[in-house]
Amino acid sequence: MGTGVMIGAGIFALTGQVAEFAGPYFPAAFFLAAVISAFSAYTYIKMSNKYPSAGGIAMILQKAYGQSAMTGACALLMAFSMVINESLVARTFGTYTLQLFDVGDDTIWVPILALGLILVAFLINLAGNQYIGAVSKITAVLKVGGILLFAGAGLWASGLSFEAVASSGNRDYSAAGFLAGVALAILAYKGFTTITNSGDEVKNPQRNVGRAIMISLGLCLLVYMAVAFAVGSSLGLEELVASKDYALAEAARPTLGQYGVYFTVGIAIIATASGLLASIYAVSRMLAMLTEMNLIPHSHFGMPGRIQKHTLVYTVVAASLLALFFDLSRIASLGAIFYLVMDIAIHWGVFRHLRKDVGARSWVLLTAIALDTLVLGAFLILKAQADPLIIITAVAGIILIFVFEIFYLGRRRGEKGVQAAQS
Repeated sequence: MGTGVMIGAGIFALTGQVAEFAGPYFPAAFFLAAVISAFSAYTYIKMSNKYPSAGGIAMILQKAYGQSAMTGACALLMAFSMVINESLVARTFGTYTLQLFDVGDDTIWVPILALGLILVAFLINLAGNQYIGAVSKITAVLKVGGILLFAGAGLWASGLSFEAVASSGNRDYSAAGFLAGVALAILAYKGFTTITNSGDEVKNPQRNVGRAIMISLGLCLLVYMAVAFAVGSSLGLEELVASKDYALAEAARPTLGQYGVYFTVGIAIIATASGLLASIYAVSRMLAMLTEMNLIPHSHFGMPGRIQKHTLVYTVVAASLLALFFDLSRIASLGAIFYLVMDIAIHWGVFRHLRKDVGARSWVLLTAIALDTLVLGAFLILKAQADPLIIITAVAGIILIFVFEIFYLGRRRGEKGVQAAQS
């Protein structure tokens, strides 16, 4: 399950995006992103070993910060990061699907197809969990096997000549640009956090949750490196950046021909559709949990049924709006910023309050914080120069989330105080 969640739409959406920042060194960016994710995973593994549960990130934050605005705000950052990823996945679905037709890149059909996929995923989620589980198992095998087949065929057809390096010329790529590429590449690995939600469902979770996370990260690294070298062997760097929204389909064209494009687009459709289906379920479940923990408010808006059905609607509406009005680059940038801020908060919380309780080594936690901060800082600097609006949007969003949580929890404490005084 962990491998299926991690390997999927991210590699289709992010290969070209990472290459735009890291240049011909984009395979190294994926490798470093795996190293940083491994340091991050240490915190989640230690917490899951000590407190195996279905709570995942929300549980870790509550253990570290208690019933506080920090817990609620960081949990919401993760939820919004996942919603942002859903819109990224949905637009990737639209972009790859249109490679089957003779239409331009800048077309209204991308958001229309993205919205259609979100609505289909919503309806399947309404049908029940058993459908989601069955679809996820089948598609996990298809997409992982298909991506490996694409990578192997691409490397074989290209003769292992790394065209991206040969075509890069004398252009210099800065260390900051490389680190910004790493920040985006981390999004392709962050799915390991969903494995922590399975602590109450697996045998011997104190051992197996951590093993599942590390095995999934290792498998993802192998697959992503194979894909990166296959794409870099097929396309020159300028071609790769020009086709960044559908890089794998474009890479299949010169080496594998039109049938290779059909195959790659088919795998992309499976990966994006299944990834969106699972993500919508996970986010709605997380929001329902935060509601039950009294960390966020809830309104039925006249809708019948359980809380998770309502949070499912909220999730779909938010993802649809993002998919309609933001392009892939901006969606990926927002997701990276929100995720890295939340990740730093988790490491700091465990270091500050729980490291002795869970037996975590301080130097590993501090290294995870330093690595996250380094790539986030480089990413913010580059985006501030190239697209300041997305930085303003991200910072404003983070501030609003924290202010909202402070106000909401303060009001709840005030209401409890009034009720206690009256009784």
